[in-house]
Amino acid sequence: MDMIGQNPFLSQKEMSEALNISRPALANLISGLMKQGKIAGRAYILQEEKEIHCIGGANVDRKFHLQQNVQHGTSNPANVTESVGGVARNIGENLGRLGHKVRLFTTAGKDADWQTIETASQGFINLQSINQLSNHGTGSYSAVLDPTGELVLAMANMGVYEELTPAYLQRYEMILSGSTLIIIDLNCPKETVMFMKEFALSKQIPFAIVPVSSPKMDRMPDDLQGVTWLICNRDEAETALQMKIDKTEHFNQAVIAFLEKGVENVVITAGGNGVYVGTSNEDVFHMPAHKTSLIEDVTGAGDAFVGATLHGWLAGMPVRQAIQAGLMNASKTLSSPYTVRTELSATRLKLEMEEL
Repeated sequence: MDMIGQNPFLSQKEMSEALNISRPALANLISGLMKQGKIAGRAYILQEEKEIHCIGGANVDRKFHLQQNVQHGTSNPANVTESVGGVARNIGENLGRLGHKVRLFTTAGKDADWQTIETASQGFINLQSINQLSNHGTGSYSAVLDPTGELVLAMANMGVYEELTPAYLQRYEMILSGSTLIIIDLNCPKETVMFMKEFALSKQIPFAIVPVSSPKMDRMPDDLQGVTWLICNRDEAETALQMKIDKTEHFNQAVIAFLEKGVENVVITAGGNGVYVGTSNEDVFHMPAHKTSLIEDVTGAGDAFVGATLHGWLAGMPVRQAIQAGLMNASKTLSSPYTVRTELSATRLKLEMEEL
């Protein structure tokens, strides 16, 4: 079972040799496991509890904090901090900490950065379906910050995600078919986003799109029929809709525009001004952000919002209550030095919401 879980595409010859048993004996074992419902056909996919499937980025983020103002053309003294990130990975860890079974689909290098991500993630996310490539490095983001914390320079090494192709995901079609929710970020190529949207629609699986930046909004499908959730920020919505959004009426118009494109639930986040929400059966409404007196780090707050909102929705909460859960988790994450706060759990979040 462990061998099949690691690689569902092993042949019976490979398995029999690895286990040092005859092929007829192995065939009897496979037949028995199939009759018991523990595996499901070729490839030998293990029947497990339903998982949430997150598709997209898993990065190592490095921040170089300059000790004095930047001097070009020479060495600058700095302190460096390192953390694990990536939108799909961060959302996956939030959901894992909230008690869900989560599997990540991403492409990565065979390097020390992937080992860092694996160590930080494996307690909360199933990493058995990662596509590791010897000719690419793992995704990374490096930022140089001046002594006041302002960004001086940022470098993104994300070429590995161009290998996050439909062909890679098709290898796991049986696993993906059993998903309780598919979440995709726009680190993926457009053809992959479109392929997974159509796949989810054909299998009647809820499907959520979470952008990663304004420049990557061109990876959004042209047709959004079948998208259950779209959660983006103001800049991303402006880019996607080619409109300026700086007033309440503009936010409302943007939400309606996405709904008219076929999205079932739309959320546009506005930082400290809260979120604007629309659903296919409810008017557009605004929900204020939860105030926090201490902001340690803004990194991860958006992913925390997405994770807890989808957690609440999967738990059967009405949309407004699910978004309250998201806003609470985002607020608490702002006060945490970690991208995904380590104290997060379903019980903890429930208690925090009861205190409102």
